[in-house]
Amino acid sequence: MKTNNAVRHNVHVKKGDKVVIISGKDKGKIGEVKEVFTKSGKVLVEATNAGDDAKINLITKATKASATNTRGGLIKREAPIQSSKVMPYDESLKKGVRLTKKVLENGTKVRISKKSNEQFD
Repeated sequence: MKTNNAVRHNVHVKKGDKVVIISGKDKGKIGEVKEVFTKSGKVLVEATNAGDDAKINLITKATKASATNTRGGLIKREAPIQSSKVMPYDESLKKGVRLTKKVLENGTKVRISKKSNEQFD
């Protein structure tokens, strides 16, 4: 019997973070995290550049004709990407960076770039 003990992945980026893709067909593209899926360890990234070729992890999905969709066919849409394939993007360095967590004197936790010591929260 299957139990409902789903593993939650610790994803290192948050919704609204600017990220750079570090591997795959979209390597080097910059986008913004629109949604985080902790159960699957994936993130939905929307490209910051305009245009159809600027979309990140674009898939083609076949759809059947139905009452709501009178014409079937192929639809292109963005799909979630593994969180290990993205890195937070540092504007000052113009590249992806690793983050560390630090507790400030007032007790708040913040994420800080390891290279530029810039605050991300």
